[in-house]
Amino acid sequence: MLAIIILLPLLLGTVLSASLHQVPRLIKMLIAVGISLSCFTLLLSQANTIFNGQSIVQAWQWLPELGINLSFRLDALGLLFSLLISGIGTLIFIYAYYYLSEKSSLSKLYCLLMLFMAAMLGISLSNNLIILMVFWELTSISSFLLVSYWQQYEAAQRGSRMAFTITGMGGLAMLGGFVLLGQIAGTYQIDQLLSMGATLQHSPLFTPALLLILLGAFTKSAQFPFHFWLPNAMAAPTPVSAYLHSATMVKAGIFIVARFLPIFLGFALFHQLVTTIGLITFCIGAFFAVFKEDLKGLLAYSTISHLGLIMCLLGIGSPLAIAAAIFHILNHATFKAALFMIAGVIDHEMGTRSLRKLKGVWQLLPFTGTLTFITASAMAGVPLTNGFISKEMFFTEISQAFTGTSAVLAITVTTLAGIFAVAYSVRMIHGIFFDGSLGEEIPNQDAHEPPFGMRAPILFLAIACLAVGVFPAFFAEDAVKTITESALQQPINSPHLAIWHGFNLPLIMSLIALVGGILFYAFFAYREKIRHIELERFLGPLQCKLIFEAILTFLENTSRKIKLATETGRLQGYLFWIILFSIALVSIPLLSYPLSTGARVLTHAPPLAVVLWALLFSACWMLLWFHHERVKAVLISGAVGLVVSITFITLSAPDLALTQITVDVVTTVLLLMSLSLLPQLTPYESSQTRRWRDAIIAISAGLGIGWIAWLILTRDHDSISWFFVQQALPLGGGSNIVNVILVDFRGFDTFGEITVLGIAGIGTLCLMDGMRTHGTTTTKGLTYRFTPSPLLVRTSTSWVLPIALIVSLYIFLRGHNYPGGGFIAGLITAMALIMQYIALGQDRAERLLHAKSGRRYERWIGIGLTIAGLTGLAAWGWSRPFLTSAHVYVEPPLLGSLHLTSAALFDLGVYFAVLGSTMLMISVLGDSRHSSMSGPIVPKE
Repeated sequence: MLAIIILLPLLLGTVLSASLHQVPRLIKMLIAVGISLSCFTLLLSQANTIFNGQSIVQAWQWLPELGINLSFRLDALGLLFSLLISGIGTLIFIYAYYYLSEKSSLSKLYCLLMLFMAAMLGISLSNNLIILMVFWELTSISSFLLVSYWQQYEAAQRGSRMAFTITGMGGLAMLGGFVLLGQIAGTYQIDQLLSMGATLQHSPLFTPALLLILLGAFTKSAQFPFHFWLPNAMAAPTPVSAYLHSATMVKAGIFIVARFLPIFLGFALFHQLVTTIGLITFCIGAFFAVFKEDLKGLLAYSTISHLGLIMCLLGIGSPLAIAAAIFHILNHATFKAALFMIAGVIDHEMGTRSLRKLKGVWQLLPFTGTLTFITASAMAGVPLTNGFISKEMFFTEISQAFTGTSAVLAITVTTLAGIFAVAYSVRMIHGIFFDGSLGEEIPNQDAHEPPFGMRAPILFLAIACLAVGVFPAFFAEDAVKTITESALQQPINSPHLAIWHGFNLPLIMSLIALVGGILFYAFFAYREKIRHIELERFLGPLQCKLIFEAILTFLENTSRKIKLATETGRLQGYLFWIILFSIALVSIPLLSYPLSTGARVLTHAPPLAVVLWALLFSACWMLLWFHHERVKAVLISGAVGLVVSITFITLSAPDLALTQITVDVVTTVLLLMSLSLLPQLTPYESSQTRRWRDAIIAISAGLGIGWIAWLILTRDHDSISWFFVQQALPLGGGSNIVNVILVDFRGFDTFGEITVLGIAGIGTLCLMDGMRTHGTTTTKGLTYRFTPSPLLVRTSTSWVLPIALIVSLYIFLRGHNYPGGGFIAGLITAMALIMQYIALGQDRAERLLHAKSGRRYERWIGIGLTIAGLTGLAAWGWSRPFLTSAHVYVEPPLLGSLHLTSAALFDLGVYFAVLGSTMLMISVLGDSRHSSMSGPIVPKE
């Protein structure tokens, strides 16, 4: 069930949203709302189970040897965040339908929002650190795409890059922290880690793990000094901003800290660091929000402030502080989502978000003004709103958590931040809707209330702010207690959520904040010089944006200098530095080891080995001598490959020999076709001095590799080949050990290799598509497309094709027990088809194969990867790791005993991927669109 909740928006939501371009917008909205509402309903159906103190776990093995499994867990804390993500998401989908104009792509926005929702649900429900990390990075990628939704605007591009850079660097740090934490505990399962807090804290690696994890959480939740990326992400559409700021991305860091509280609590560095950073963020966010002239900018800095408040409560770490943090997470999601939607309504109707222009809007938007009054009051912490109760709890914990001078300082800073919070809230209410008559600078003087569907989500959230504020014990007390107990993994006394707790210090702090905030706004509003002050000119470094931009500028300038110094455009120079660096890299660690011949008994080289060595030496010397003549160089390299194949045969490695021969033939053809597009001679670039230098480097590298090989071969070593010899047949169902390793024991590597091969083939198509490659004066205008050959060649190759296909089938079927397999069979089939190209000409050959312009070959690649991937996924149906193979013996009538293995299907995928990639590259290089008679390489018109 948990996997379904994530897969609904990840697969169904993104696919439907991306594919339904021609469907009416209303249908798109209903589909998006239906998917998010389904997730919300599925989660809500488990509420009774969760609030009874149980948790739901769902897991599949993936890479159990590495401790990486697809494991999901739903507890009260995960349920809170998941309900916020799916519930607020449903409202956002409704709001976006009315907000976005017909000119903007609703499908694109819904697709990206669905991807983002799935990533956040994955974070909330993950029970494995590595899987959580995958979803964590997916939020960074999807948020980058969402912020840059209007990619034609430079601000959107700049803001998305900044957000991705900051959160991406934090994610890299968090990955390091997770790995350290997993290595300390010996497991990556979160539910197991949460019960090992005391043990983990005694490890010397716990401190760096804690710092790295907190660095990731601080960057994602915009804590000081990483807070500056959040206001710069305001170029996103308002529905995106409302979703990111209320229930999703910026709460991800908060969730991580709350999730790992049982591990962190009691560790002094955690409490000191998180409390201090949270308090600083709370104060500076509120201060900068007062002076922002953009409405979304004001709300962005207020988000930073409230995130700091929650982080500070988590850092205090007492049960009631955690309860207050949980309660404020819920409250902040309601009023902040509503306020961002209100900002969108004002921008949508009035045509501007500038607080300098907006005033007197009440006469045009009274209903929106009422909703703004309610939700902004909740943000300011006015009594009878939900924000007031959680703010009171915060003030209470601040007054009790510190002693002495620290207490005075903390109370002062907190009260001051409360004053700023009231000031920017009053500014949003009074400055926009009152403060005189309707501003003349407003673009739309005839604005009116938006459709009810656009106001309905805001109305729902505003009612929630009042309902929870008036009846907190009824709506939230039990839920907050259960969620807090889930976060702490221990029972707590029930937090008393009430409007009145008596006349005490927190109430005095609230009164000072309310009165002081109103007075501060009054002073601010009626002092024109202060009102129009540009803080960036005076306090820019405190926002850390200037520091970040200075670092980026330094890195760009430095990298540009290095690039100019190293990128000379000469391959010889690149190889020189690569080989020189490799020699140094290998030599330095080897200096501490004995470099003499080992004690292993040496044997005499047989005559055949001497002959092969002589042939190889001769071929390499000829390659060195003729390397300036490109065609000769390719043919000689083919001879080198042939000698290597013979070597494999003499060493009893027929699989490697078959692979080497087929690869050698195909690559020789590809190289000859590629080089035919270039001049036939490589220009001489070396001086006499440089040739001597290069010779010394090359000889040193060659002798070094040879000596390392000698050192290894003359020493005894333990081999793991015994494992494959013993287990190939019982576990892999095949006696050909090499093939069993490729399709079973190391099947994941093979799957990655055929994926890379497919990407290379498609990359060749993309590189050559739309280009006309023309003959040069050196090649004398050669045409490169295959043309029909003489009749004798055409007749003989017509017999070769069926024989080659039969040989391919034979090689494929015997591969699991004898030399062969899908890779070799695919190359043999490719060679047979290349011969048809040569004999019949490319046009006729592609017509017969229905593969005009390589389109069928692209499908072959896709079919191969799909078959291989589905074979691996099928193992999950039997609760086995990805790509685990199975084999069985069956006895059908007439056929006798048959040995069936799932690895054969995987090998079939390898066959199609190899064949498709090879033929795609061949067909692209020979395509007539890429040939002409003369002239340079130019883009196709």
